[in-house]
Formats: sequence, C-alpha cells, structure tokens
Amino acid sequence: MKFIVSSTYLLKQLQVLGGVINSSNTLPILDNFLFELNDSQLTVSASDLETTMSSIIDVESTSTGSIALPARLLLDTLKTFPEQPLTFVAEDNNTVEISSSHGKYALAYVDGNEFPKAVALENPSTTTVMGDILATAISKTIFAAGNDDLRPVMSGVFFQFSTEGLTFVATDAHKLVKYTREDVAADQVAEFIMPKKPLNLLKGILAGSDDAVTIEYNDSNAKFTFENSVLICRLIDGKYPNYEAVIPKENPNKLTIDRTQFLNSVRRVSIFSNKTTHQIRLKIAGAELNISAEDIDYSNKAEERLTCDYQGDDMQIGFNSRFLTEMLNNLGASEVQLEMSLPNRAGILTPVDGLDEGERVTMLVMPVMLNS
Repeated sequence: MKFIVSSTYLLKQLQVLGGVINSSNTLPILDNFLFELNDSQLTVSASDLETTMSSIIDVESTSTGSIALPARLLLDTLKTFPEQPLTFVAEDNNTVEISSSHGKYALAYVDGNEFPKAVALENPSTTTVMGDILATAISKTIFAAGNDDLRPVMSGVFFQFSTEGLTFVATDAHKLVKYTREDVAADQVAEFIMPKKPLNLLKGILAGSDDAVTIEYNDSNAKFTFENSVLICRLIDGKYPNYEAVIPKENPNKLTIDRTQFLNSVRRVSIFSNKTTHQIRLKIAGAELNISAEDIDYSNKAEERLTCDYQGDDMQIGFNSRFLTEMLNNLGASEVQLEMSLPNRAGILTPVDGLDEGERVTMLVMPVMLNS
C-alpha cells in the first residue's frame, strides 16, 4: 500500500486521535494507530478498548490495505516537519517507509488485522445535537464529576434525553451541576452515563463547532458521529442517583451579587483558610456580605465586606472555597444568585444573565459545618 498526504493535515488529525491512547497499555497493539486505506480514503483509528475513535483523511492513493503504526514515534516525527507532502509506502519486510523532501524514515508496522475491532451498536436510539451545544454542555458539567473508583456512576456525566429537552448532570456528592437545553429535544426518552475521557475528547474537538453531531446509543455503548470522525465508547454501567431529590425546593434567602467581585473575594480570602477544610464563612445581613476565613493552627485570618442585594433572614453559612471557586469560574454570567434555606442545607448557585434562549444552569454546593 502507498499513499501521499499533507504532513500538517495528518498531524492535526493524529493529535486528536492520540488523546484516546493510554500512556500504559496492557495490549501492546493499542500503542499504535490503525491505518486502513481504501483508494483515496484513509481511515485512522485509535483505541483503549473502552473508547475507539476514527477519522477519515483524504489522501492521494490507488491502493488498499491495513497496517498499525507506532503512535508516539509517528507523532514525534510529524511534529518536526514543516508543511509538505509525505509519501508512505508499506514494504514487504514489515516496515513503512516515509519519504519527505529531506529524507527517508522507516518504521516497523504490525498487521492491521490484529487491531481490536470497534463495537457495532445494535438497534440504537438516535439524537442529533449541534457540536457547540454538546461542547458547552460537557464543559459546564464535567468539572463536577467525581473521581471515586468505588462509585463509578458518579465519575461520569449523566445524559438525560426527552422530548421536552436535554439534561446533563454531574456530581461528586459535594457539588452538583445540572445543565438543561430546552431548545433541543430527542425523539424518545433515554438515559445513560458517559465516562470522562471520551467527553474530554469531544469537548476539545467540538468547541465552537457548528457541525451537527449524531449520537447513537443503546444500553452499553454510545457512538458520536460528526464531520469525518466517529467516536464509540462504552457507557458506565449502573443507576444514576436521584439528583432531583437533593435539590432543595424552598429557598427563601436569595443573594444576588456581581460574579467577578464575589469570585475574587473568595479567592483572596481562601488563601487564609485551613489547608485541609478550605472553609470560608459567609455572613449575610441586610445588603452586606461578609466573607471570612481563619486558620487557627497558624493564626492566619482574612475578612472582606461586599455589598450585595439580599432578601431573606440574616444568616451564616460555611462553604468549601475550592468548590465555590470552581463553580463561579465555570459560569459566564456577570451576576449570580445564591439561594439558601438553612446553614446545613445545600446552596443553589444560578447565573442571572449570560444564558442563551432555552439554556439553564443550576449548581448546587453542599455547606460545611461552621465551628462557632
């Protein structure tokens, strides 16, 4: 088999696929890219058994064949080339010769038939979403997913599709994010839990994309098809916790404040907080918000006062500053609202502005007990 391809075009495609490959694989074949050539269409795939991604690349060729090439070596080589055509020729002695305008390079290849085949989805359900909507949904939720191997269902993002809209939820039991789109709907009701790795890949590829993404899914796998790429991944098995039950419905105390000002204050004050609890205290009375932190072990303390718009009873509530910072960072609004009921009940953070039509974000942060 022989083909000619642009070096920068190939590198760009392979760098995306390289995100699938693990740094240490149990099967040596997974350290390779699979190249399947069919005349002028080259399909390149990468897999870690859980996630498989492939892209179709246009090349100049009249031959067919399939080989697996070492991913790391190929990427490191391509990164050093300026834009130029490269000629790949598979020789009989199990090496591929790459010719550039400067020289020749030979890499050992493995027979493509040894590469694990991607799963075929049997009678899947289908939904189509715009790429940028999917990328936004992922980036708004993925940061709140957990890392606990003992609770795998919480280590992914929960996709809930219905005829009314799409909902994406992530939680690690300390914080929860629910992102809803009412301007996009699915044909039928479906629920599945997507692992983080394929989501991070999709987020990177689809950011700002105006292509439609076709999502096919059954009980065990999901397949995302867009432009000239396909990503298939195994879903997380298990039942997602009933997140609606933890979102408090009655929240009479409402605080509205400038997001950037609040975020900067929390950041500054949290430097003085205890390094294990990261606890900060919010004390709200009238139109004044008092943010303070203290690390008794080192006699460090800080306090800041901000003006805010507040309706409700005077109250004191403690939060983990890292969770609060992450959430405020993830909102694009200029003003945010924090709704609370009691110091031991979760606070609900929502953006006041900056949302598209039909877009809704609800963030929930669990309080920490204050040492009075």
